[in-house]
Amino acid sequence: MSESQAGAPQPPPETTRDEEFWRRFMEEGGDSWKGFGRRVLKHIPANPRCQMCAAPFGGAGAPIMRIFGKRQSNTSPNWCTSCFNFMTKNRGGAEINGAMLFADIRGSTSLAERMSSSEFHALLDRYLRVATSVVFKHDGAVDKFVGDELVALFFPLLSGERFVARAVAAAEDLLRATGHADPGGPWVPVGAGVHAGRAWFGVVGEGLHMELTAVGDNVNIAARLASLAQAGEVLVSADAADRSDLEPGLERRTLELKGKATATEVVSVRVSP
Repeated sequence: MSESQAGAPQPPPETTRDEEFWRRFMEEGGDSWKGFGRRVLKHIPANPRCQMCAAPFGGAGAPIMRIFGKRQSNTSPNWCTSCFNFMTKNRGGAEINGAMLFADIRGSTSLAERMSSSEFHALLDRYLRVATSVVFKHDGAVDKFVGDELVALFFPLLSGERFVARAVAAAEDLLRATGHADPGGPWVPVGAGVHAGRAWFGVVGEGLHMELTAVGDNVNIAARLASLAQAGEVLVSADAADRSDLEPGLERRTLELKGKATATEVVSVRVSP
């Protein structure tokens, strides 16, 4: 069995390596997802598995997958090394519908002033590990950490058709995981923002400095929402809220976002014990 037979995405011919290919790939998994290889691999009973080609990372099938270069990627545990290397080798992307989650620690400067540098590093490290675990649990991708800010992406290739609901659920779980639903209060104060819409998703950078990211106005809106969220709060744009599993009747507000000519309607989400 060759790697292509195992369901790995195949690069398009040079003449057709354009945005349309990447749009299909990011939204539907590319033509290879319909191939024989993936249909076989997804029936091998083992989890977790690659979100692209369905190669299992555990169980009896894992040793065979490793022969073909399909082991769990250290960079993105949702992907096998083969599929992740495909994305970084064949840099590209397209404008598609996706959801963006931004979250960061509230009052981090004040926290750092009250702690030693080692204590603050330990707190930050714990937060980053918890945030990463939450994102992967909901089939998202960690774009980056900028200081104490998490940037996570949810789109059809990884998160399926309910990518918006998964982004909102991840934000809620992040609040729970940081203790905002605990009677004693959070072990670190976190605020978050979620927005959905069209953005350019793809691989940027050169050499070893490459990453899967998203850019565009809708990404900026998600960042603005996170900057306005209070500790223990997720601000979800109204459109994203309507496409998720949130309970009706949650508080709605209209916010003026920096750089936006029109006001943005949001839903305020908090978690309870």
